[in-house]
Formats: sequence, C-alpha cells, structure tokens
Amino acid sequence: MSLILFDTLERSLHKLSPMDGETFRFYCCGPTVYGPAHIGNFRTFVLQDLFRRVLELGGLKTMHVRNITDVDDKTIRDSLKTGQPLTEFTAHWRDKFHVDCRALNCLPPHVEPGAVDHIPLQIEMIRTLISKGHAYAAPEGSVYFKVSSFDNYGRLSRLKERELKMGSTTSSDEYEKDTLADFALWKARKPEDGPNYWPSPWGEGRPGWHLECSAMSREYLGDTFDLHSGGVDLIFPHHENEIAQSECCTGHQFCAHWFHITHLLVDGAKMSKSLGNLYTLSDLAERGFTPAEVRYVLVAAHYRAQLNFTFDSLLAARSALAKLAKAERALAQRGEVTAAPEYDLMKGVGPGPFVEAWESLNNDLNTAEALGQVFVALKVFKPDAMTSEQAAAAHCGLHFILAAFGLILPEPEEAADVPEEVRSVADRRWAARTAKDWPLADTLRKELDVMGWIMKDGKESYDLNPK
Repeated sequence: MSLILFDTLERSLHKLSPMDGETFRFYCCGPTVYGPAHIGNFRTFVLQDLFRRVLELGGLKTMHVRNITDVDDKTIRDSLKTGQPLTEFTAHWRDKFHVDCRALNCLPPHVEPGAVDHIPLQIEMIRTLISKGHAYAAPEGSVYFKVSSFDNYGRLSRLKERELKMGSTTSSDEYEKDTLADFALWKARKPEDGPNYWPSPWGEGRPGWHLECSAMSREYLGDTFDLHSGGVDLIFPHHENEIAQSECCTGHQFCAHWFHITHLLVDGAKMSKSLGNLYTLSDLAERGFTPAEVRYVLVAAHYRAQLNFTFDSLLAARSALAKLAKAERALAQRGEVTAAPEYDLMKGVGPGPFVEAWESLNNDLNTAEALGQVFVALKVFKPDAMTSEQAAAAHCGLHFILAAFGLILPEPEEAADVPEEVRSVADRRWAARTAKDWPLADTLRKELDVMGWIMKDGKESYDLNPK
C-alpha cells in the first residue's frame, strides 16, 4: 500500500514514491531557536513525524532532513538582550526543542543542519545567482534576488504579479532594491546586529532567512528531492522564495511534492501572547497533561483541517488513550504477549485486523478516520472469545497502528487499597443494581460518596476509585 498525499503546488492527490527508486528524501523547515516551541509549532512537527512513520512502516527507506534556524532577526535580537553569544543562546533553545520532541515521541531527523554552519554554502549560491543574472548587489552591501527573472514566481501560492507587494519599508537598505518584490539573499551588517556578522564578497553581513533552506536541502538531498514540508504560513513568501532561488541556481526542479500542515486554533481563537493561549509543552505539563495526551490531540484532526485545541480535547485524549491501553492489555493477556514491540520491529509487519485504519492513513493521512476505525475494530473484538493466536495477531496489528501514530499508551494505574467496609457496600450496591432495585442502588451509591469513594459501573463488574 502506497501513501497518497495532497500536493500544494498541483492542488491534487498524488501517490508517493522515491524518485531514485530506493530512498524517499524529504526536507522539513525546522524551528527558529529563540524561545520554546509552542503547540502550534508542534502540530507541524508531530504530523511530519507521523508522515515519516507511515512511509517507513509501509516499507520505504527515508532520508529526513530538518534544519535549525540559528541566525535571523529574532535570534540576534534576543541573544543581545540576554548578553549571551548567539551560538550559546541558540544552543540552549535547540536543546530544549529536542527535549520536547523526545517527550512527544518524534523520531529525530537523519540530518539536522544549522544555518550558521552552512554560511559558506549560502555564499556560493549567491555567487551563482549573481553570475546567472538572477541576483544583484546593492551599493550598501546587501544582495537581492530579482523576482522578475523567474517566470514561475508565485505559482505555489497562486500569487499574481500585481499582488507582489512587500508592504512599507522600514530601513534605508530596502530602497536599494530594484522592486519591492525582490527579497534579500545577503543582508549588509548593521549596528543592531552586534558581533553577529560574517565576511562575504559583498561586505560583512549575514544570509537572508530564505536562503538557508535552499543551501542545506541541496547539500543533503541534492538539486531535486522528493518532498518539502512546513506549515501553511511558510507557503508565501518562504517556500515561494526557496523555489525561485533554488531553481534559478541549479536549473532543476526544486522538489517533486509540497506537503503543508494547517494551523491550529486554541479555544476557537488564534494563538497569541496577548490572549494568553500560546501554550508550550511545559505549560500543559503544569496543568497535569502528558505529552502523549498532547500528541493524541495534535494528530487526531486531518492535517489539512484547522484543529481547535481545547482542554476538553486533552481530557478526551486521556480517555481515548486509557481505552486503547485497556484493550491492548486484554489482547496481550489473551495472546500471552509479554512485551510491546519496538518501533523498528514493526516496519513492514502490517496492520492485521486494523487494515481499515491503515488504509485511511495511506489515504492523504486521514488520521481522524483512522482513529475512528481503530475504535470500531476494538468494539468488535472480544479477547475472551479469541484464540491465543488471534489475540496475538490483533495485539501486533494494534501496535502497528500505534507506531504509525507515534502514540505511547499510559501504564495501568495501581489499584487503590479498598477498605473491607467500602467493598461490602459496593458489593451490596452491585447486587441491588443487578436486581434492578434502583432506589436501594442509589442509596448505597450516596453512602459510598460519603465514605469518599466513586463506584463506576461496567457491563460485567465495577471499579472503585477514591474521590
């Protein structure tokens, strides 16, 4: 089964396959490391992780490159505020990002290059673009890409020529551009940059933000690769500019497929510091929510649909994970399975009785439908009626789907010691309920409540938990 995915450029679904017949090579725009990543950032990174998992579990070898933006206006500004050297400042936030990625069970990329370490490559690309007539140096030392030299500019974002307006200018160097649509490949050194500048043939300065991804994707994936991904906010101007500078430099198609993830809302509103709804993983942990619960919410909606992130959705995720964990333990017990398989051991194994969920994932990463299919299948399963072999096969198939979603199930909570007098009341209430003596059952439930216990009825038994 091959993954079919929507392509932003063509606005249609395409079956994915590696252009070299061996390895599916893809590039993801990574974080700008000047502060902690928030859940909006992580929706993109988690769904990119799910994308990779579906490819690998389907039998494809992958090459995953994700950059680190460690030099731009924000990193320079905030490092100077703290008085730290740029490399020390960005290393701290890069490491924090990695900690959060591990907590969310994201596979590390195969290569994670940083912009600062690849400035010589960016300078060489600028040289080539100037020599081919696609870029020009301004008198003050900046270098700009000439948008008018690339006929296909705007194709990804469906931007028309009359809409190519960059807004009001705020610094004198902007007036050195031929047109407002042209964008910076190299930014001349300014006093507010402090010690953060590098030598170049055009003078001291630093690369423009867009150039780093073109240089690093080319270095690790070649002139043309299989897929490029990022949030929808990067379509214009970042990805549009990447295409222009890369294709004008190499003379080849930049990438074969564009995969973009839609933003999320928080309680129906756009995330912002002013609204106080810009949550990090640490913020949610302080409120008692686990990274697994956060991941479940982030993958539960289709990547092209806007996700509304709420605390109720986190509570629903907690309940869903508990149901999955309970079903997994029942299948493991019946199938005499002693341990859950590792991710790498699941590659190519197959979904077993959860094939409908797997088909949904391969149909444009329809995660919402796939999760629905999992719970439909679990309702049908009766582990006690299965043979040991059937239960073991279902257990393996469930873990195959869990591996695709990257979900880690919660450990069973240790049962609280129930005092004998509480158990006696609960047993009497269960007997009354079984006999349909509802008034007595209600009276005994209230008695349990006074004693500080909650009785939850099941189909065949009950659970007792302290209040």
